Amino acid sequence: PSVAVISDMTIVFPDDNQSLPSYRVATIPDDNYIDLISQTSDGLGLILAKEDDKKSPVPILFTLDKNDETSITSVPIRSINLNTNRTHIILTCTDGIITVPNSKDGFAMIAETEKNNVDTDNLSLSVYPHLEYHQMYLDAWRMLRDYFYDVKLHGVNWLKVLERYRALVSRVGKREELDDVLSQMAAELSALHVFVYGGEYDDPLEGKEEDIYEFSSLGATLMKNYNLRGYEILDVWEGDDDFRRVEDNVQYSPLSHAVLRLSGQKGLEKGDVIYRVNGEHVMNVADLNVLLRGMGGRSVRLEVMRFGSSGKETSKGRKLVKKKNKKNKQQVVNQVESTSGNDVTAPKTLTTTLTPEPIITVPLSPSESSDLQYTTWETRTSQLASDLANNFTIGYIHLRDMSGPGAMDAFARSFYPNYHKHAMILDVRNNRGGNIDSWILSVFQKTAWQYWQSRGHDVTNGGLGWDEQYAFRGKVVVLINAQTSSDGEGVARGMKSLGLAKLVGTRTWGGGIWLSSDNRLVDGGIASAPEIGTYNDEFGWGMGIEQMGVTPDVVVDCNPREFFDGRDEQLEVAVEVLREWLKKEPVEALERKKEYPNMSLKEEVEGCLNV
Repeated sequence: PSVAVISDMTIVFPDDNQSLPSYRVATIPDDNYIDLISQTSDGLGLILAKEDDKKSPVPILFTLDKNDETSITSVPIRSINLNTNRTHIILTCTDGIITVPNSKDGFAMIAETEKNNVDTDNLSLSVYPHLEYHQMYLDAWRMLRDYFYDVKLHGVNWLKVLERYRALVSRVGKREELDDVLSQMAAELSALHVFVYGGEYDDPLEGKEEDIYEFSSLGATLMKNYNLRGYEILDVWEGDDDFRRVEDNVQYSPLSHAVLRLSGQKGLEKGDVIYRVNGEHVMNVADLNVLLRGMGGRSVRLEVMRFGSSGKETSKGRKLVKKKNKKNKQQVVNQVESTSGNDVTAPKTLTTTLTPEPIITVPLSPSESSDLQYTTWETRTSQLASDLANNFTIGYIHLRDMSGPGAMDAFARSFYPNYHKHAMILDVRNNRGGNIDSWILSVFQKTAWQYWQSRGHDVTNGGLGWDEQYAFRGKVVVLINAQTSSDGEGVARGMKSLGLAKLVGTRTWGGGIWLSSDNRLVDGGIASAPEIGTYNDEFGWGMGIEQMGVTPDVVVDCNPREFFDGRDEQLEVAVEVLREWLKKEPVEALERKKEYPNMSLKEEVEGCLNV
């Protein structure tokens, strides 16, 4: 059945004599408040919340008649809310839910948890999915209408859009299908920052045991080698030695020497072969990952043959030395594997030098593995940039996204150690967006307009250098590709428009209307509304980004196979662009200024003084 259009409610404000007066409260002491919960029902107090050392909310009652405050710290609280008519305070705690009257006396009852606990054992909520789907469809339609940056909705007849897709909602059988309808409806706005995701999807395991199905990782690139009858290590992932611990996350491959040496073992290298995982031969399963399923964070036993490394350490105790006289690999395999039938699990009697070596290590979870592999690529790309720029100095910055402290730290780690170099590559390929473009642009807009020099220190030997401090004096190339999105596109457009950089790569994603993702649905899902339009006199609405993407000055794409093998053609071209740019406009080399001002009296003046 069709659902009638629900009109917006009319808000009726009370008469002046029915409303509480508004006044300024200037006596509340300074503190780290995170929320103003409510005024108490008797009007004599304010209930606020501040953060404790563990980032948990602490409720505070500030009395307006006595100007004093009371806080409750004995109860571990997760959130503080009010009921619909604001008569009761609802606190979600570690051990349950507490509800107390919204009054001065009720506030004191928060500490009496046993008396005010809500019995949630038999608490349930009846939901009619069919009706809820209609409600969420109407809510999504209404919020897109009210949140979209253009009140005319890009000229789209929004009422007709409502009717066009509402018939499909009646045929929706599950939450994922509603997302399909919302996506089609929201797409009518022709805006790139419309995302449909979240919500209450059917989950048979309710998220409790999903990790047992996850494929863990050994932090390496492996290849199934039928001749060697095992998995050959092609690459062990390693990040930057200076940043092994980032944001309290330690990034190491489980097969690296840095990890295994802590337990008295030796790391594996390219060319080594893995034969067994927890006693099971790797050729008995379709893929090695089957034997690592659900093993993230748990110890596993590997049996390996060291064709690429040896078990001996150098005098420094860190690097592994190669075997001088390696036996033929196939000969080793023939001795390791049984020659009886096709049973690959029955080993023959081996000599001591050919016995597979046991290794105990702890695999990574999928997210940890992905992060380590990404970090490895960043580190090696930075080194590759330095190798390609053999006759000038270069810095390399890669930003995965533009979101908050993590992205700012990534920029700072790569920019400030390299700000004095001839050239810089800002790599925002695959950037997922965020909102720190203005900060990055402000850093690159700094100009060196004066220099410092003392007797012992100057710009050539570690002195202060110049002002503005950390101003970059060299040339910049920004790398972009089709996966550069949102604020990654914004910073690329800004660097080009402000004359700070040249762009190399491929055309970007094309999202130039920004959003805050506030228009949530009742089940936590969203059909996000592009809320904040961007424009200037040169490009107009969308900054030449929306639906178009940023077009680079030099168009070059990477061959997927070559990129997988380690060649980065976009990076190569970027370095050549910088090389030619520096030839035409070289960065002036700074030298110690040797001439000082002569403040002595002139000879004619000294003659006058002698008279």
